[in-house]
Order: sequence, then structure tokens, then C-alpha cells
Amino acid sequence: MAAKKITTPLTDDVVRDLKAGDAVQITGVIYQARDAAHKKLAALIEAGEQLPFELQGAVVYYMGPSPAKPGNVIGSAGPTTSGRMDAYAPLLMRHGLKGMIGKGLRTQEVKDAMHEHAAVYFAATGGAGALLAKRIVGNEVIAWPELGAEAVARLEVVDFPAIVVNDCQGGDLYEEGRKRYAKTV
Repeated sequence: MAAKKITTPLTDDVVRDLKAGDAVQITGVIYQARDAAHKKLAALIEAGEQLPFELQGAVVYYMGPSPAKPGNVIGSAGPTTSGRMDAYAPLLMRHGLKGMIGKGLRTQEVKDAMHEHAAVYFAATGGAGALLAKRIVGNEVIAWPELGAEAVARLEVVDFPAIVVNDCQGGDLYEEGRKRYAKTV
């Protein structure tokens, strides 16, 4: 099955067309943000202040890059555990976030917010950070450089590979996999 090619920013129609288990290739701009950045984003939203990037249609990659070698845009760029952002994800989705990329399970509250706000959760392959970095063609820190690897960065990606884990209709690739495995043992 060929990967679905999608372009950011994501629209509701694109998100609604994605199903758990779909392979995708993402092209466009995504934003790197982890724990500390999410806390700051939430504080800005709650204070009614402007964010460092437009959330409407945005995709956030839960990633902490390693330093780039000379001549490279970014170092290894593998996903980090998504659960650490679960406290903030529903708020960001209420304000327009459409996609999240990481690894690991999401809470029911996050899955419910994906359903309510037409958002999607993608998994990137853990342990493949060097290969994923080859799909990042632009990297610019746009907020909170003092956070180092947790700063917010604007990443330009071309055919960035991911798998839909949670779709906005309630599909969950991890749950489906566990059920299939349970039938075989």
C-alpha cells in the first residue's frame, strides 16, 4: 500500500480522510516542541497572548534533535515519548492543532480531543532518527532558544514518513495490534 502524501497545514478534510494504520509522507512545515515548550505555549494561550507560530492546521513533532554535523540541517531527529505532552495536547487542539508526531500511547482525554477537534496522532519510527533527519530540509529555532533541544523550531520537511496511530474517528492502531496479537496466542 502506497503512503498517502499530505501537505501542511492540515485541513479538517485531510485529517478526516486519515485512518489508523495509514502510512503517510508529510511535506511542508512542522514544528518541533517538547515538554518545556508545551508548558510555555499553554501559558501563552491561557494569558491570551500571541503564540510563536500559527496553531491552525499545525503539526507538532515531539522531538529533541541532536546537534547538526557540519553541512547538515539537523542532527538525529527521532521522536520522543508523546505521553509527556498529554496534559497540554487537548488545549492546543482546541486552538487549531491538527497533527502530532511522536511515539507511544496517548491518554483517553487526548484521543477524545482528537475526535472532538478533528486531529490526528502519527508515530515516527523510534531509533531511526538519523534517517528521519534526512527528510528535514530546513530548521530554524523560532522561540525560547534558552531551552536548547526543547526550543520551538520551524522544520521544513519533504516526504517525512509516519504512521497514523490515532485517527479522529476513534481508530487506534496500538489497540488494534494488541487485539490481533491476542487472537494468535
